[in-house]
Amino acid sequence: MQHILVYSDSLSWGIIPMTRNRLHFEQRWPGVMEVSLCTSGQPVRVIEDCLNGRRTAWGDPFKPGRNGLAGLAQRIEIHSPLELVILMLGTNDFQSMHEYNAWHSSQGISALISAIRTAPIEPGMPLPEILVVAPPAIQTPKGPIAQKFKGGETKCIGLSAAYRQVCKEAACHFFDAGDVITSSNVDGVHLDLDQHLLLGNAVAEVVKSLLLKNMR
Repeated sequence: MQHILVYSDSLSWGIIPMTRNRLHFEQRWPGVMEVSLCTSGQPVRVIEDCLNGRRTAWGDPFKPGRNGLAGLAQRIEIHSPLELVILMLGTNDFQSMHEYNAWHSSQGISALISAIRTAPIEPGMPLPEILVVAPPAIQTPKGPIAQKFKGGETKCIGLSAAYRQVCKEAACHFFDAGDVITSSNVDGVHLDLDQHLLLGNAVAEVVKSLLLKNMR
């Protein structure tokens, strides 16, 4: 059985838009991916490390522990051996309390890639492959999170292209979630249930080819 770590935020944690509730594992895209891979004869265990509000490489002035770079190397050490790490972060970089743009977030992703590749794993254990998933663009934020993400739909412009360039330079894998899904029609930021299903199945196809390639 191969192990996959999903390192992400509330989009993957499965928050239900306009609530503080969570989708069940098999409804969240990491769970959809696991079921799809296992059903297709590719036995995997998906480890979810998804924290609401997590940024790429910056903190939240109101909540501790939201800097995605802090502690990532130790998480790789904890969960090794890993076949693959999937990074899907960036949305929270565009909260209204920050002035970051797509380039800043791409540099955050670059720092995360470096942290994974230099993690203090046990001698002889393989370095995991890395798949960066660019989250879908923020729409106009609505409801209780509207002020938190005010302006995010503008600041996030160009994120996919910036991530793609970083992945090309770092020689790691890239997938644009915006090719298959959109952010929630309910709150403009998170993922609706049907989008989790679409994303999980789409990423499963990408991961399937990566895992088969590594087995050769």
